[in-house]
Amino acid sequence: MTEPRTRIVCFGDVIDDVVAIPLGPIRDDTDTASSIRFLPGGSAANTAAWLGSLAAAVDFFGTVGQSDLDRHGRLLSDHGVRAHLWGDQDLPTGTIVVIVAGESRTMLTERGANMLLDPKWVTDELLEQARALHITGHTLLNQAGPEGISELIARAKWLGVTVSVDPGSAGFISDYGVPRFLDAIAGADLLFPSIEEGRLLTGKQTPELIASALGESFGTVVLTMGMAGVAIAHDGLATLVGAVETSVVDPTGAGDAFCAGYLDEWVRSGDIAEAARAGAAVASRAVGVIGGRPPVV
Repeated sequence: MTEPRTRIVCFGDVIDDVVAIPLGPIRDDTDTASSIRFLPGGSAANTAAWLGSLAAAVDFFGTVGQSDLDRHGRLLSDHGVRAHLWGDQDLPTGTIVVIVAGESRTMLTERGANMLLDPKWVTDELLEQARALHITGHTLLNQAGPEGISELIARAKWLGVTVSVDPGSAGFISDYGVPRFLDAIAGADLLFPSIEEGRLLTGKQTPELIASALGESFGTVVLTMGMAGVAIAHDGLATLVGAVETSVVDPTGAGDAFCAGYLDEWVRSGDIAEAARAGAAVASRAVGVIGGRPPVV
């Protein structure tokens, strides 16, 4: 009897985050006392790390500056992730300066070596062992372009792999172009937009209308709304799942953690509502720590 597939493959960014939390209002042209941490990040790498912390079988594909290969490989393996990293001699590891203000963030981004991501690194041999392939929207900004991502999605689906996409950010989608973005991820099975991304992608305002509109193109839409919970559209049916109330220290990576909790539960049970509840529980843990990854136990 063939063992069920449980492996999850994450393909996307790995980043060095500089997380700054001002201890008061930011003052122009002078000092503002702050808490500042240098932490590993990147949406897909964060999701992989949370998956590893949940004891999921997970592979991550990404690229960094050559001098950071060992460091980032170790940071991922510390969470149980099987990391496939490529190093570049010329481009540095991507970096984001994250300025946190309560439940909102401002991000200053340099993609660096992430521009060299190549979907062909994800082999058919590995996909044949996988249940899900998770891609983040910013991977469209790689040397293979949208055609490379479309080919990866098609290849994964041909091999029986469910494809999920985290769009990335409303700012990225706006710059990239909504029709172009939707064309590039066509064929994906599962979409994880935030409420802001959903409004941009559909032109609709209410969660129900957004989820329904996106549900015409994707089999399952899981619309995250922060403390307002999650709206799910699946096979024409709508479901609402509440958030887990918690104190927010840093919202960085909450969406990445949600994707991890959802995928981990869905791979094991196939229950969409339970997967959303698991995602909300993991996201509640994520906002209680500084940075986008779980603490190393």
